[in-house]
This record gives sequence, structure tokens and C-alpha cells, in this order.
Amino acid sequence: MKMKQAIMTEPGNIVFQSVDIPEVGNHEIKIKIKKIGVCGSDIHVNHGKHPYTSYPVVQGHEISAEVKEVGKNVDRIKIGDKVTIQPQVVCGECFMCQNGMYHVCEELKVMGFQTTGMASEYFVVDEEKAIILPDSISWDEGAMIEPLAVAIHAVRRVSTIEDKNVLVIGGGPIGNLVAQTAKALGAKQVVVSELSETRIEIAEQCGLKTINSNSEELSDGIVRCFGHTKADVIFECVGSSYTVAQTIEVARKGSTVVIVGVVSDLTKVNMGFVQDHELTVLGSAMYQTADFNQAVELIKDKKINLNSLITNHLDFENYSEAYSIIDKNKDQVMKVIINVEISNE
Repeated sequence: MKMKQAIMTEPGNIVFQSVDIPEVGNHEIKIKIKKIGVCGSDIHVNHGKHPYTSYPVVQGHEISAEVKEVGKNVDRIKIGDKVTIQPQVVCGECFMCQNGMYHVCEELKVMGFQTTGMASEYFVVDEEKAIILPDSISWDEGAMIEPLAVAIHAVRRVSTIEDKNVLVIGGGPIGNLVAQTAKALGAKQVVVSELSETRIEIAEQCGLKTINSNSEELSDGIVRCFGHTKADVIFECVGSSYTVAQTIEVARKGSTVVIVGVVSDLTKVNMGFVQDHELTVLGSAMYQTADFNQAVELIKDKKINLNSLITNHLDFENYSEAYSIIDKNKDQVMKVIINVEISNE
């Protein structure tokens, strides 16, 4: 049986081909892809600027799907289940894997980057990668659990977020979700700093306070929002060398900084501030299964607004158009969702 699969043959070029649907192994499941989310890392691949991805590549790592077949030794998942997939492939043997940090495995591969992604009508995957979703979570929301897991993991990097004043620099999808997560997990006050009017409006739709960095100095906005005690925790969610340095500069003495944005260039940081202000600087990468499970619970409890972040829907055949929309309307686009149409049951 054949299925349609989207392949990026080189930067900026996606073609569709008909390929065999893989057979299901004893511990595997076959899923019918419903929705695919497009993320910032996908855009880097489209521009040929992802340092760990070669071509051709099948993308797609933010998905929702329905289980269509299960292997004979699968007992946790059943046909008809609604699922999303944790897209990491880890070795299980390195120091990180053996010490509870498999999400930064020394041999880490991610579906859609270093191994085959899910931009196809069907996909076969190990049972252990599937996260079961309740019926109350929509297909669109299911495709956004992966970026929400990124946000949850970032917030969990801080020892406690409860009763903290939290600043998030960057109101894109990840920044917005970090802010919503911090609020949902008990932060005292959460403020998002952003340049884009559209993203500021969406943040406010999600119940978040904002600083418009086009019209107000960030340091002034921090004092306006938090007072002279400023922010206890700052999450950098842009990933530029400028905003990383800025985050350090505006941090209050004794505060915590979490670098969530993927920084592709070398950054000059005032290490004198880090030392003299006794800052705690943390990195946050990927997620673990617990982050996916908590994402499901937060959505079930209606503590996270995902639908306000979805700005565009496109059919599977128009996959490449998603990248054009994002490139041309960068500050107006948040999350683009691909609707995968199935023609061969």
C-alpha cells in the first residue's frame, strides 16, 4: 500500500512522492497523521541553516494522529487512540541516557532533522514514543503539544516558579507558551516583552501582560510592571545574540536567567554582571516524557490557550507555502498548521 510523503530535497524545495507504508513491527504502531505544526527549526532547515540536518529530509515533528494498527506485542496503545509523538531518538547507553537526561543524549536524533519525520499520510513508530490524548483535546491542539512541552521543560528548569515575577523576552510561539506555562504553574506575575504588535495582541488575548519594546525601553518596562524589585526569573525566547546579552544586562542581582531560544551565533555576554550580580544562568533544551504528560494535563484543565496561537491552516499539498507565509509575514505569523488529507484508507 502506498502513501504520499513530503520530502525536502534541498533547501527551499519540497516534492511529494508515493512510497510504501512501512510494515508494523511487534512493538510498533501505525498512525494516520491528522495535523502537522511548522516550527522555527523547520524554517532553519528550509533556509539551509540548520547545522545538524542534511538533505533530502522528511520533516514533521509536531503532530497529532490516530492509531490505525498496532504490533502484536503492543499493549498500552489501541486502534482508534488519538496520539501525539515524542520525536526524540536516543541511544539509551550514554552517560546522559543512563542518568535521567536522555533528552540531551550524546547521540540524539530528532524526527524531521536527523531521522525521518512525520510529513506523510501514515507513519510507523515505536509504541513508547506515543502520548495518548483525550478526546477533549482537538487535532490542532494535539499538534501543539510538542512546543508546549518545550515551554514546560524550560519552566521546570527553575527550582520553583510559584509566586515569582517572570519576564519572557520574545512573544513568538515558544515565548508565549513559556509565559502561559509560568502563569499556569503559579507565577505571581508574568510579562512578555515583544516588538510585534500582532504577537503583543495575541499575548494579551492569552491573559498575559506585555511590554512593547518598540515604544518603551525594556528596563523601564520592567520597573513599570514589577517595580524596583524587577523580575525574579527571565526566560530568553528569541535566540539572538542581542537579546541574550540584553537579558543579562537587565537581570536583577540574584535572579535566574533561562536561555530557551536557539542561539546560532556567538554571543558576547557581560560575564562581569553574571559574577558580580550572582546570576543563575541556565540552558533549556528539548523535553522529557513528563513534560508531554504535563502538557496534556494543562490543556485538559484549560489552563493553556493554544488556539489563539494558530494563525494559518494549509492543506498538505501546499506544504511549501507554509514557509513562504512565515518568511513574508514573520511578525504576523505564530503557528502554521498543515492539514494532512488522507486519500488511501
